[in-house]
Order: sequence, then structure tokens, then C-alpha cells
Amino acid sequence: MVTRVGILGMSEGNGHPYSFSAIINGYHDEGLRAAGWPGIYDYVRRRHGSEFGVGDLRVTHAWTQDPEQTASLCAACRIPCAVIHPDELLGEVDAVIIARDDHASHRPLAAPFLESGVPVFIDKPLTMDLGELRYFSPYMERGLLMSCSGMRYARELDTWRAGQVDLGDLMLVRGTIVNDWERYGVHLLDAILPLLDSRPVAVRAQPAAHASLTVTMSDGVMVQLDALGDVPGIFRVELMGERRVGRFDIVDNFSMFRRTLWEFWRQIVEVRPAIPVDATLDVLRTLIAGQRALQDRQEVALHDLDIS
Repeated sequence: MVTRVGILGMSEGNGHPYSFSAIINGYHDEGLRAAGWPGIYDYVRRRHGSEFGVGDLRVTHAWTQDPEQTASLCAACRIPCAVIHPDELLGEVDAVIIARDDHASHRPLAAPFLESGVPVFIDKPLTMDLGELRYFSPYMERGLLMSCSGMRYARELDTWRAGQVDLGDLMLVRGTIVNDWERYGVHLLDAILPLLDSRPVAVRAQPAAHASLTVTMSDGVMVQLDALGDVPGIFRVELMGERRVGRFDIVDNFSMFRRTLWEFWRQIVEVRPAIPVDATLDVLRTLIAGQRALQDRQEVALHDLDIS
């Protein structure tokens, strides 16, 4: 039994169609080396063969906006069928991965599949629009839609998740990342919010040349988040407690992506949300609140972002 997966789309600077497909299918060395994603090629070729494959998933179909790009993707990641239009996947695949991080494309691409009952994984961020979030929410609840950053499953945070790091009572949490808040803030939120016992209640922008935000949690813990723009790569989480400070630099993309895809496979098999719906909504509403706070320079309360 094989779960046939279609992979859809390509967005500038985002090689996830290649990395996700290679993790599921394995890869053709010459094809991936020639594809123009040297970072992905370098980290996948360091992995043992046993680490490839995710359950019974198999990427069988691919579409991107450019037929030459689609051909490159198929050659690199052993995908047998290239299609000219996304709708050609309807009736041909059992699940879909939309591997674009330009959120405005997500609903138009996903809707035909969700409305046909096909499970869909959508790359981060799912949306920056409350109306779209209202549309997507019922599909999350039915176990048809999953969306998150791979940093939710970062290997580097395993010791904290397992309770093997005792910092004492948390006082401050910091997250620091490259690029802009709109596309990359979700990485920090998906990494940090699952580590905490409370929920976000408000977001405030800080005076800085880059995107700098403070999230107030329901238990009073402060979460400081900084998207530094075009700087050398940094994906860092710091947890500051009364007794110790924990610092975690997240660098293992392969493991976080493979875990994310495994969770999506389990969601398909079990027909239930891999991530609690409230947790996904907390991330996205905090992301949207942060964008509004940066624009208006005022504190934004999450309870004002109602999607009911």
C-alpha cells in the first residue's frame, strides 16, 4: 500500500519542494546536485540511507509554476509524474503538500483538494488573513489540514521537551532568527510556544531597526522575538530560568523536516489533527498580531483577533 502524494508549487528562495520530496522519495545524486540548491544537497547527502522514507508516503506527482522547474524537481527527487496544472492531481493522489511559503497562494491551491476531502500539508505561514484562517480552521479540526514550521519538531529542543533541562521557573524566553517577521516569525512561534505551559495573550512591537516583538503569555512570562533581516544565519531559542539559562541553536533541517512529514503521515492515517487546533491557531493569531503591532506600533491583544 502506497499513499500517493502530490507536491505543489515553488516560491522564491524556498527549496522545500526539493527537501521534502528527497526526504520522502530519496534522491538522484546528479539531479539534486544540478538543481541549484547546494545547501539541501549538502545536508541530504550526509544522511544514512535508512533515514529516507516516511511511512508509506511516496511523492508520485509534482507541479510548479515553471515546467522546467518541475522537470528539475522530478529528476532530482525520483518523482515519476510532472503535471501542467494542479487540478490534474485530483483523483490521482491521496494527499497533497503545498510547499510554497508565499501565503497568498495557499487558499487557491489548497481549496480544491480540501473541499474534495484530500489531506493537505501547507508550508508556513498558512495565512496572514483572519478570513482565510476562518476558512481553514474546520479542515484542521477534521484532520484534513496541517500547517506548521519544521522548528516545532527541532531535534535540538528534545532535551527540553523531555524534561531533562531544569532551569527553574522561567523568567524570559528569547527567539532570534533571520529575515522578516511575516515569513519567518512563524519559525520562532512554532519552536517556542509548544515549550511553554501558558498561552499568548498580547503582542507589542519594540523600537528597533529590525522586527522586534514582545509576546505576553497568560502566566506573565515574557517572550522576546527578533527577526533580524538579511544577516548571517541564526535560528536560536534561549530559555532563561531562575537557576540556569538554556541556549539552543537550531541547525538540523533534515531531522525537523522529516519529523514534520512523519506527523503529517500519521495525521493521514489516523484522521486526526497532528497538532491541537488551538495550538495552530495560537501560532497564527500571534503571527498576525505581531504584523499588526509592527504596522501600528500599538499592543495587539489576541482576543481581538476573533475567527469564530
